[in-house]
Amino acid sequence: MQIAGKVVVVTGGGNGIGQALCEAFAKAGAAKVVVADLDQARADAVAQSIGGAAFKCDVANESDIQHVIEETERQFGPIDLFCSNAGIGGGFDPLSENAGGSSDEPFMKSWMIHVMAHVYAARHLIPRYKARGGGYFLNTISAAGLLSQVGSPAYSATKHGAVGFAENLAISHKADNIRVSILCPQGVDTNMLRGLPKGPQSADGNLSPEQVAQDALKGIEQETFLILPHPQVLDYMRKKTDNYGRWIGGMAKIQAKLRESFGGKAH
Repeated sequence: MQIAGKVVVVTGGGNGIGQALCEAFAKAGAAKVVVADLDQARADAVAQSIGGAAFKCDVANESDIQHVIEETERQFGPIDLFCSNAGIGGGFDPLSENAGGSSDEPFMKSWMIHVMAHVYAARHLIPRYKARGGGYFLNTISAAGLLSQVGSPAYSATKHGAVGFAENLAISHKADNIRVSILCPQGVDTNMLRGLPKGPQSADGNLSPEQVAQDALKGIEQETFLILPHPQVLDYMRKKTDNYGRWIGGMAKIQAKLRESFGGKAH
């Protein structure tokens, strides 16, 4: 799909990858870029800088996503591309003695933002897309959804869930001319990553949000399902499926080294 002349919505568009996506889409000639973000001031600032529009949106609330969709289409016309980009990075604890030992809160919060936000977008856009002969979803996920995230079971589990939903979305609606891409980078130089201790997510280098956005734009133009700004992730996926037990052992070694670097015992 070519972006020129299209109406695009980006959640989490006020900073990081989301902001870079908004800027890239505007530069590529989108008819209107809608910046949706929990931080209204940031959404307004990005929208003003690119000639777009802004909405406050908590993607964990279905009504907020529904409102963004309805108001965008009322004001600017049919949405061609919806980017479910918002995410959180909480729950990182390499010293945890129990992967399931935390409270429900980090798991449920991650589930709502990393999975249900994508479901809500599909719930309200699929009927519209089908009625007009097609549409596009770009879901920002993470290489953690393909591999894992050492030290963060909630992040890892919900990003895997996001990949599973996107796969099913693509399979279920291919015949409806509804296309899906998933954006799965490793380390990206954003506020989210800067808030985490150095770990395996940065082993292959941290890309700029602008580079990731350009990779996303190219993937959308080619209608590629799996967009990998860090191409080596594909090799890691192959090694994982080639010998799952060996891959688990290798990841366990990374976990042990990470624990040691934080002053914990390797076990």
